[in-house]
Amino acid sequence: MIKDSTWNHIVAVTNRDLSARPYLKQIERICRKHPRAILIREKDMTAEEYAGLADAAAQICRQYGVLCVYHSFVEEARCAGAGQIHLPLHLLRRYAGSPVLEGFDKIGASVHSAEEAQEAEELGASVLTAGHIYVTDCKKGLAPRGMGFLRDVCRAVRIPVYAIGGIHTEEQIWEVMAAGAAGACVMSEAMAVTV
Repeated sequence: MIKDSTWNHIVAVTNRDLSARPYLKQIERICRKHPRAILIREKDMTAEEYAGLADAAAQICRQYGVLCVYHSFVEEARCAGAGQIHLPLHLLRRYAGSPVLEGFDKIGASVHSAEEAQEAEELGASVLTAGHIYVTDCKKGLAPRGMGFLRDVCRAVRIPVYAIGGIHTEEQIWEVMAAGAAGACVMSEAMAVTV
């Protein structure tokens, strides 16, 4: 269980397949916790499907004063007036230095090593997610990278790093922050929020 007072250190990452109730109702439940942001990560959708879902989620986020971050779908984020976009590193590499990313206040990137973190920062990322830190069903069979990895990533860059992967408890959130992370990304716990 994650205390309400800890949610301001959390980026809630969405996964509609894990949602405890209809997706937009779950977004509202998450917003009531006032996380640092909600990252709309439904990357298996078509651009049109994603735009409709993300725009509806963004409206709910605005009602609660919660930052809504689009994931991967750059043009859809731009059309929605989103100030932030989060990208896998391969997309950041593709778009860096091009007009594609102009107009975004912040650009996030996912990294899996200190070297990738440095590269992402050089390519213009202003925030990172680094993982996976703990054992997670999202990466079945892959050993977690752990706290040493997280410390190395945080030391390698000057921008905020959010730990991701297998984070379910209050203790884990404080542990990743003690290692230098700005906070934690939480998926399954966010998609199961009931109050």
